[in-house]
Amino acid sequence: MCKRILVIDDDLAILGALRDVLEYNGYEVNTTPRGDKIFEYIDNYRPDLILLDVMLADMDGREICHAIKQREETYICNIPVILISATHNLVDCMSQKNGPDDFLAKPFDVTSLLNKIEHQFAA
Repeated sequence: MCKRILVIDDDLAILGALRDVLEYNGYEVNTTPRGDKIFEYIDNYRPDLILLDVMLADMDGREICHAIKQREETYICNIPVILISATHNLVDCMSQKNGPDDFLAKPFDVTSLLNKIEHQFAA
């Protein structure tokens, strides 16, 4: 069974590019430009990993990550979250409680993206 990845980014070009790259590499991908219905997406799609942009038009990705990690439902709070940002260095927040599992700075190369994803699945 292939791994499911939920990608949340308000840049539609990035969403399309990530979908193409991830599907080409054997992942099942669902994308959304909005963070306000994150738990509906999680309940309906049941992702194995979430790629989440920090600066969404409707929400702060760090707050979404925090909300995911605080959930009581084990299948939600244990989903690995990789935050993506072009403007924030999030290395410090990775060590915080309810923080992301990893961080990827934009622009990034495909190899770095795939390595970080595989690292989370191997953990």
